[in-house]
Amino acid sequence: MLQLEQFTVRGMPAAMGRQYGAHFRDLIGAFVADRVLAVETYLDERGHAGADALFAAGAACLEQVLGFDPAGHAEHMGIAEGAGIDPVRLFTAANMTDIRDVILLPSDPPVLEDEGCTAALLPPAMTASGRALQGQTWDLNGPDVDYVIALHRLPDEGPETWTVTCAGCQTLMGMNQHGVAVGTTNLKTRGAQVGVPYLSVLHRALAQPTLAAASAVFEHAPVAGAHSYWVGDAEEAVEWERAPSTAFARSTRKGPLARANHCLFAENIARETDLSESTHARFERAQALLEASDRHTVDTLKALFADRRDGRLSINRFTEDHSGATTNAVVVCNPSARELWACRGPADQGQWVLLRFGSSS
Repeated sequence: MLQLEQFTVRGMPAAMGRQYGAHFRDLIGAFVADRVLAVETYLDERGHAGADALFAAGAACLEQVLGFDPAGHAEHMGIAEGAGIDPVRLFTAANMTDIRDVILLPSDPPVLEDEGCTAALLPPAMTASGRALQGQTWDLNGPDVDYVIALHRLPDEGPETWTVTCAGCQTLMGMNQHGVAVGTTNLKTRGAQVGVPYLSVLHRALAQPTLAAASAVFEHAPVAGAHSYWVGDAEEAVEWERAPSTAFARSTRKGPLARANHCLFAENIARETDLSESTHARFERAQALLEASDRHTVDTLKALFADRRDGRLSINRFTEDHSGATTNAVVVCNPSARELWACRGPADQGQWVLLRFGSSS
């Protein structure tokens, strides 16, 4: 089974970044090379020669992060220093979906490509323990599975955090010591612009002490492109459907929530483009599985994320589906117990591990 490598960093932001970058130096270099090659091919297929405009947009977005989250910016610069890689090149590769959309999606739709993730958010009334649960798959380019890691942060200032992400990247899916969990799925709408990309939004949100504070980050961040963002704790989850000009919220106070990769609010639907072939099937299957029981557990969420009953349109996505995306990682969050369960690869192929808090390892 696929193993999930774990690594712990400590100290101030730049120092944690340097530790992270140095430890995964070779892996980060390979990740950036693969991401840049993939996006150059993607851009070429859409009539954009070379990646100069992409890196210019990346530099502009990185500058936005400096004002939005100075600590997160310092940590990124430390990662780049430790890995011996240009910080703009690393930032652009890490935030590829948003920065790509800045140059492709101000107005014109790109060619269809089936990428995205599936999230599932449960209220206390739908679980066996009476405490809220959350989780999601992370699905993108198949080769990215080689770079999935779990990063444990013990900062001098701010909460202890775990994130499951790609080597060299900041927060993607994670939880902090306060039981605040975060995640995201990709959306595509016209109107992408220079702003703060999604990993930086998630990184700042994960540093918050409460669901309300993290939710405010998602609501107000000057985002570069469209995403759904969710934040959960032991009592509920809130999800934001964000684009640069819009912010719409849903909450598990009205029942369980599923999310795939299409917009649910009319103003964003009107700007939507490049819908994933599987997004509606995954959304409908996840919502049905969530509503089928009021005794959900960590194990039932793991089973939901392993579901293959819709074939190549399933929640659990395989390389052999030839869809343009595979499930590269999965997390299930039990905030009341401070349990973050994670696996590298699909839910039925990766080894599930419990990422523990309160550890100095």
